Amino acid sequence: MKKVFIITGEYSGDIHASHVVKALKQINPDVEIEGVGGENLKNAGVKLFSDQKKMGAVGLSLKIITDHFLLGKRIVDYLTKEYKPDLVLLIDYGVFNLNISKFLKRAGIKTLYYIPPQVWASRKWRINTIKKNIDEVLCIFPFEKAIYESYGIKTHYCGHPLVSQLPEKVDKDKFFEKHGFDKNKKLVAIFPGSREFELKFLMKVFVKTAQNLLKNHPDLQFCISHAPNLSDSVYDKYLQKTDFPVIKGENQALLSVSDALILASGTVALEACLYQTPMIIAYRGPWLFYLIYLIVRCIKRVSLPNIIADKLIVPEIIQGDVNVSKISYEIEKLLYDNDYRRQNIKDLGDVKALLSDKISSVEVAKVIDSSLRA
Repeated sequence: MKKVFIITGEYSGDIHASHVVKALKQINPDVEIEGVGGENLKNAGVKLFSDQKKMGAVGLSLKIITDHFLLGKRIVDYLTKEYKPDLVLLIDYGVFNLNISKFLKRAGIKTLYYIPPQVWASRKWRINTIKKNIDEVLCIFPFEKAIYESYGIKTHYCGHPLVSQLPEKVDKDKFFEKHGFDKNKKLVAIFPGSREFELKFLMKVFVKTAQNLLKNHPDLQFCISHAPNLSDSVYDKYLQKTDFPVIKGENQALLSVSDALILASGTVALEACLYQTPMIIAYRGPWLFYLIYLIVRCIKRVSLPNIIADKLIVPEIIQGDVNVSKISYEIEKLLYDNDYRRQNIKDLGDVKALLSDKISSVEVAKVIDSSLRA
């Protein structure tokens, strides 16, 4: 019986991993799978060596670094001395998994990397570690294949997992009725981020923008999306004296029914793109982080739809440019300039078409099965 070990480090990776496992078991039901993950991987029938909650913390504190080092050592010891897998699948979680890959290479364990680090966006030197230690990269963006292959790395384009995992659009009238929205008004949804520091730097200006737009456009209504990983108290802290409704646990539904979106950067922009919902990206954070980003970045654009299209589709307002006036102007264009709006929706559809030709988890499962049989 062939053995596979999967390593994920975040909630999204756990979801992607569970889909891969289900697809792999359809192709090869006899394969034995263990791994590091969460509830989704466990529910897919995987025996967990460790819960990924132990890996979820981010930062540079001594405790976090020590915990990650000790967990990594435990994983390597288990794989090399006890489990001895035929193949290890790394999923996302770049810093941890790239370090693990060095030890797997020394042990002679075949290693595939699904959703590899975005070396094309920043810290391009990481591609040398990938070339040295990874047997095959399973990439999710169409342009990545050529980048990795130019370095002599065996690469398979699998398609983006969101394409097959994202729920269908919900019924707009039913959603509006459920949440008490006026069907005769346009809905603008605010997604201020999934980290508390993002709310700290963005929520105030986003709320002021909404209030400013309401003064000039009584046909608008606003709501705020609640990130599932943040507590209600975090939102209460940054939403004082504000009566905009907060929608919790329905992010994808909200993306699909909104007329326009104000987003912090991140995967949510790609989700919005797949729903072809017009959006603007506004992002700022600590200046030190921004300066470091400017040093290590390899590209000028920040949102995934623009990067994939290789042109500016989604307006990007970054750091010192983030203010009420600029955000309001871009939202007004998306809502009231009909020609601009139609072109924007078409461009988002073109990006969607670039990503929609493959079921990512099935592609990954096929590559794993082929590697196990080789």
